[in-house]
Amino acid sequence: MSDIASLQTGARLRQGSNIGQPMTRRDGVLKVTGRATYAADNNPEGLLHAVVAAATIARGRVSRLDVAAAKAHPGVVAVITPENRPQLAADPDDKPNPLAFRLDLLQSDAVRYAGQPVAVVIATSLEAASEGAALLAPQYEVEAPRVDLGGESFEAKIVGPGFPGRAESGDFDAEYAACDQTLEATYETPAQYHNAMEPHAIVARWDGDRIEIDTPTQAPAIALGTVARFFGIAPENILIRSPFLGGGFGSKGMLAGPQVLGVMAAKMVGAPVKLVLSRPQMYGPVGHRAQTRQTLRLGMAADGRMTAIAHHTLAATSRFDDFVEPASNASHALYAAKAIRATHDATRIDVGTPRFMRAPGEAPGSAALECAIDEAAFAAGIDPLDFRLRNYAEVEPMHGKPFSSKALRECYLQGAERFGWAGRPLEPQKLRDEKGRLVGRGVGTAQFPAIMFEGKARAVIRADGGGLAETSAEDMGQGAWTALHQIAADSLGLAIDAVEFRAGSSDLPDAGIAGGSGHTATAGTALYRAGEDAIARLTALAVGDRRSPLFGAGNVGVVARDGRLSRQDDESRGESYAAILARAGLSEIEGSGRGVADPATEEAYAKYAHGAVFAEVAVDPDLCQIRVTRLTGAFAAGRIINPRLVESQYYGGMVWGLSFALHEEAVHDRRSGRIMNANLAEYHVPVNADVPSLEAILVEEDDPHVNPLGVKGVGEIGITGTVGAIANAVFHATGIRVRRFPILPADLLREMARG
Repeated sequence: MSDIASLQTGARLRQGSNIGQPMTRRDGVLKVTGRATYAADNNPEGLLHAVVAAATIARGRVSRLDVAAAKAHPGVVAVITPENRPQLAADPDDKPNPLAFRLDLLQSDAVRYAGQPVAVVIATSLEAASEGAALLAPQYEVEAPRVDLGGESFEAKIVGPGFPGRAESGDFDAEYAACDQTLEATYETPAQYHNAMEPHAIVARWDGDRIEIDTPTQAPAIALGTVARFFGIAPENILIRSPFLGGGFGSKGMLAGPQVLGVMAAKMVGAPVKLVLSRPQMYGPVGHRAQTRQTLRLGMAADGRMTAIAHHTLAATSRFDDFVEPASNASHALYAAKAIRATHDATRIDVGTPRFMRAPGEAPGSAALECAIDEAAFAAGIDPLDFRLRNYAEVEPMHGKPFSSKALRECYLQGAERFGWAGRPLEPQKLRDEKGRLVGRGVGTAQFPAIMFEGKARAVIRADGGGLAETSAEDMGQGAWTALHQIAADSLGLAIDAVEFRAGSSDLPDAGIAGGSGHTATAGTALYRAGEDAIARLTALAVGDRRSPLFGAGNVGVVARDGRLSRQDDESRGESYAAILARAGLSEIEGSGRGVADPATEEAYAKYAHGAVFAEVAVDPDLCQIRVTRLTGAFAAGRIINPRLVESQYYGGMVWGLSFALHEEAVHDRRSGRIMNANLAEYHVPVNADVPSLEAILVEEDDPHVNPLGVKGVGEIGITGTVGAIANAVFHATGIRVRRFPILPADLLREMARG
């Protein structure tokens, strides 16, 4: 083992003061003062504006575009159609890997979904480009579309990001046949759209065979690869900047068609081009969460312990590509049963291809599962929380692996105590508030996999004793740069203000993707390892230098803290980073790091974050208006880097869960296939008046196996328990079980009318 390697793996201890602190966002001042530069804020000299003309039918072909009328507009510079689009180096319908998506880049006159780009107009102003797009006045040969789940289905062999579409443990049929009590129920979830505040946008500038791009992306390296593939240029000739994202939620994980069209437009006209989607254009070409129909069958023994769980999902996907929502996978690892079966089918409809959306699979899957669990508890006459504790899985039930850590029991108990669950009547319709509204209380279990991707980072200790940390990591507004900055500073043994942090650009070490609640674990581990490497190299200089007070200290270990190295057995003997570098005649010393999952622990342990959400609702008995009055979530997610930011993420997840339960739904016109509410006025998301008292409890959890930092993602888990908790509270208030989402007043009124 080399000297540096031995120092990295030795007994050296660093006690930073940054990790665990509730620091405010490092980018907060820039954002509240309007100085944060998002992609569309860039206006290079000579900028032209591009606007997408989108299909108003869902299936057929474009028979005519009035290109002459558009070009006659005084501000229009060029119009791109399938007939004249720049030649691409790759076919947009080819998939270079199973996780890639087919893109609509004007390759033909065929229309595959409403909102598909059919042309791009480039002009000297946004107004001129918009008017030119309207002048195209597309005409169509229309075929009848289908936008519901009623058609022919097929077995999905692969779901989500490469999971098997079918998984099974034990003999479900035998266990289900032998159980004392059964429950079968079907739940439906609608198509949902990401609706980040910042729409997809791109500013592209070509310079010969080099290109600079400003665009929101959750993965600069993946975006760079996409541009290199389609335009046949070397990756080193591409620079992608994405310092700030106004939300992504999965929709910006990979470049969408309109972003690539912006690059094509800039190439055609030989000038910088900006293309920004309008809000309605966000409903189609940039992904969504697919509608599902999920059937659960639960078998129970006489004492309420489940012996069999079957979870089947029918999900919509597009006619021209494959992405199947992995909803049934939510039942893999949560409740103990002798037999578990999770299966998926899909049906093709005339929509844009679904993509990853915050808590893919887990959000709709847990919504159905948690409702079914509540229905089973009620049928067995057992309190819903007691039922969950009775079926608590001590090991991961699908494969029998131990959990790397699991503090779910503590989440149940702490959340129930804070919420005031004790004394909740088992029967529905027993509680009313001072306004005469029906009051209900429900619980839902939260779970999300603790994922790691692969990322890299660079760390530098400078001659002045300060530091630098670099990685391409993205911040979608969740505070990732602050948390990663804290990790980087601790890894270098420096105060956070002494470390310059650079991120959000493709020319920095590839941090992987900001998604799957795995960004902090991935990029954070890379930064930690890079700082560790830099400190080890600095330590090697000192302990090998007879002039240093640390000479020969390698065997006892060295502490790196506050810009100084000290002997672990005598901290009075040490010296500053600056002194070590000065004596060595170096301006800086550099370390590199890699964050990647350990194959051994991946194989040995099931890795999840857990939580419990408790909801209270009040329902008007006459109008059936539903108000969520309280939400309390208790979550265990390993080591907490920044409790302020983690609490904020839990709040955001619970609000999203409320939106899923009561608000969000894309409504299609079945005649045209168009989405009828493709705007924020009619596609309902919660506003301040909809959001109740929120409380998030950070349950302590130590996980020595999940990754070197011991952290688990927190961005998506808050959704998974909240949807079911609210639906279950609505049942407890009204005695009516609505098995479709969102739960609307009309659903309750309809059931009440039936008697």
